Amino acid sequence: MKVFGFPLSPFVRKVHLVATEKGIAFETVLTNPANPNPEFLAASPFRKIPALQDGDYNLADSTAIVTYLDALKPDPPILPGDARQRAKAIWFEEFADTMMVAAGGKIVFNRFVGPRFMGREGDEAAAKQGEAELAPLLDYFEGVVPADGWLSGADCSIGDIAVASVFRTLGYVGFEPDAARHPLTAAWYARVCARPAWQTVAANEASLLAARG
Repeated sequence: MKVFGFPLSPFVRKVHLVATEKGIAFETVLTNPANPNPEFLAASPFRKIPALQDGDYNLADSTAIVTYLDALKPDPPILPGDARQRAKAIWFEEFADTMMVAAGGKIVFNRFVGPRFMGREGDEAAAKQGEAELAPLLDYFEGVVPADGWLSGADCSIGDIAVASVFRTLGYVGFEPDAARHPLTAAWYARVCARPAWQTVAANEASLLAARG
């Protein structure tokens, strides 16, 4: 099984985490959608990352891929069985993927990705706009994150994985949870980071980034 993408992406990281939680072996194929190879394009004709190749089966989009992985190896599940808990897990995944990424991406691209990997100066006004958009989202999350346990029930779910994946990327620009301002969020994030799968994925990510200078 191959996963195409770059680990800095919260969407790619989400897939890495789900596969690792489930003990599914995969190969990371570092991929730049702007300069795609034929194998990647076969899996992702619209150049979305991550993309998956599992034998002759190709698939793009992180939500589609983790749904496939959850069905491929149901134990441990990343989607709760209870209807309300499952819906809440999906909500938090959507919150991460469409709201947190939309705001935080402006900060990460202009202060980290563009300058470090593309050799271009970032747009600080756009980064500041991202900060303004992100602030109420972080305050909302602090108000709904549980003091103990996980976002949608007794077990870690796709909601926890998706939101934590965005926080990990935001950490590259100094926006991981602030215990002084958002103590419940910081405590929850620490619980996620303590998981063995998270530590494995984070270590691999650090090694790949270090190799790229």
